[in-house]
Amino acid sequence: MVLSFCSFSSGSSGNCYLVKADSSAVLVDAGISTSRIMNGLLASRTDPEEIQGILITHEHSDHIRGLDVLSRRLSDAKVYATEGTMRKLRSARVPESCRIVSAGENHSIGKLEVDVFAVSHDAAEPIGFSIGLGGKRVCIITDTGVVTEEMLSVAAEADILVLEANHDVSMLKKGRYPPLLKQRILGREGHLSNTQAAETIATIMGLDRKPRCVLLAHLSRDNNDPYVAEKTVSEILAEMDYHSGRDFFLKPLLRDKMSAVFEVDIEI
Repeated sequence: MVLSFCSFSSGSSGNCYLVKADSSAVLVDAGISTSRIMNGLLASRTDPEEIQGILITHEHSDHIRGLDVLSRRLSDAKVYATEGTMRKLRSARVPESCRIVSAGENHSIGKLEVDVFAVSHDAAEPIGFSIGLGGKRVCIITDTGVVTEEMLSVAAEADILVLEANHDVSMLKKGRYPPLLKQRILGREGHLSNTQAAETIATIMGLDRKPRCVLLAHLSRDNNDPYVAEKTVSEILAEMDYHSGRDFFLKPLLRDKMSAVFEVDIEI
């Protein structure tokens, strides 16, 4: 048996991830069209009936844009979100069968174990998820301006770590965004930069140097580039004697393309 992860889209224009093991599967966020999500399920060889939960990190449009239609298409899948997020979702006509979750809770969705933790973002009540089975875990940390001790602790357990690397600071500061938006992105409730992502990975490796797959997520269309993100993170980590290909596997997730399916063997 394997625990697998696939990104259908990751970036400031839309986010949706699939995590599954055996016949249990969940989607994390629904910020792209239902047709793209259904195509992603087909390409990843996932039966739509396997989707037992749609986990929502927060209410920003690049995370919920397709949720209204998707929740009706996958009518047996429950929508999981915090109370703060839920208030925003109800205005989008999401069914009343939504399940309210809070940071610090643990939930079972099918065979999957789902841990909920808080992140720091300018949304109503944003969260991240660590999803696993049989001691193996996928941890998703995006849309946060800082990485807390709690996030580090959760991330250190991950075999597949999906970590935000939203922007290159230099590109952002020189770019066309208005000053207030730049300030928001760089703030404690904004987004992690490539450098912050690298520093986070280094700290996690120091806590637990086990081999892991690290996927750089939520890259900005205007203020980052997959090559820049991967190069920056790799170089910073190499200076600390953590090397991609030896100590970990590193790959950026793309905005407009489905990723490969990443798998971790489960021993049960």
